[in-house]
Amino acid sequence: PLLVVLFLLGRASSSAAPPDQLGKVNFPTSCSGAVEPTIEKGVALLHSFQYKESEQTFSEAATREPKCAMAHWGKAMALYHQLWDFPGKGTLNEGRKQIDEAKKVHSTSAREKGFIAAAAAFFQKKSKMSHADRTRAYSAALEKFYAENPGDSEIGAFYALSLVSLAEQDVDTTANLQKAISILNPLFGKFPDHPGVAHYLIHAADRPELASQGLEAARRYAAIAPDSSHALHMPSHIFVRLGLWQDSITSNLAARSSAAHSSEMHMAESHYQTHAMDFLNYSYLQSGQESKAREVIADEENVAGAGEESKSSQVAELSSRTALELHRWAEAAARPIPEVRLLSREPAYHARAVGKAHLGDVAGARADLEKLKEIWAAEDNEDRKLGYPVSNEKHLSSVEVWILFAEGKHDEAVKEMRAIAERQDAKGVDSLSIPAREMLADMLLELKRPADALAE
Repeated sequence: PLLVVLFLLGRASSSAAPPDQLGKVNFPTSCSGAVEPTIEKGVALLHSFQYKESEQTFSEAATREPKCAMAHWGKAMALYHQLWDFPGKGTLNEGRKQIDEAKKVHSTSAREKGFIAAAAAFFQKKSKMSHADRTRAYSAALEKFYAENPGDSEIGAFYALSLVSLAEQDVDTTANLQKAISILNPLFGKFPDHPGVAHYLIHAADRPELASQGLEAARRYAAIAPDSSHALHMPSHIFVRLGLWQDSITSNLAARSSAAHSSEMHMAESHYQTHAMDFLNYSYLQSGQESKAREVIADEENVAGAGEESKSSQVAELSSRTALELHRWAEAAARPIPEVRLLSREPAYHARAVGKAHLGDVAGARADLEKLKEIWAAEDNEDRKLGYPVSNEKHLSSVEVWILFAEGKHDEAVKEMRAIAERQDAKGVDSLSIPAREMLADMLLELKRPADALAE
């Protein structure tokens, strides 16, 4: 609706907008009343994954009141980007240092001690612990904490997020997502302006079969926390799953504008912009707006605060996707390999291989496939180091299946692509990738089987 569009764009760009509209949290502490509003702001920012600004806010509280335990807890939690990346040794040490400072304060309440103990479970000193081990320990502590305090919006929100984090690491994915939703739904009804409850409900429902359960939260979250660029973006995770392309475009235009302003003010990193642009490019493509999708790619060069490697990686990824989505096979086959780290070259090699397969250049496609296999092996090694589960099952990739199709092995290719689609149906698929079922339909169309393609 027009009013929503104007609201979102206005909130993202107006310099006269009221400050700190980040939602309502319930985080009483034993710190002085002078720093309590600062702590609550830090928690609200934490709930919207505005980690840099959250850390700055908690640091301000710790400077003003060094014996405020929850300021140190907050500084540690701002280092734990639960759904994004795993903190390295230095970050873990810094988090542990802050938690140790929090533990030194003896005047904390039982509730504060519960939050500190949960964070301590994650930041504990054991160097051999994997990311998944730390997340399990943190989640187990929060599970006990929430059982002792049922219905507490803050404990429940953080516990639900820990379950989503486990699901992201392929730990009992469906069960953990459904459990998170079962915790968050009643909290959302009782605390409709809580940023974490709405945010984490969107993440928990970010799968095709669950997306409708996150739509109400998606409709509300941007209005709950309009001063968070991430809150402006997050609804599009549900909108994309449900094919609500204009809603996704509106969300990400607002998010990109807000994130650019935050980067210029040194309050947030560039990835808040590039993530919104990723969704924007995809949504334009899905709604048939090719020129605007390509404008997003060109705008990557203007992202405030982004390094050259980041820009190159983003351009490569969005350009590769655009060529494949539009079936511009010659464009895909000719994608240059960016001068970036190995893992970031995957989209270009993928586009090249699929493009060449469609053009009948089987040898060229296989050469790019070999490069992809090197990248996949490196990804598996990196995941093992972090403690993520790595499957030993051997399945053909969609690239290999397109090569089979190019070799004229049509029945085998259709069979293998359907198998990939069925695995994706069971385990989920990234919302911005081309799903195997769509590729299966493309194959069937090429085989002049339109009715079968439509059925997929």
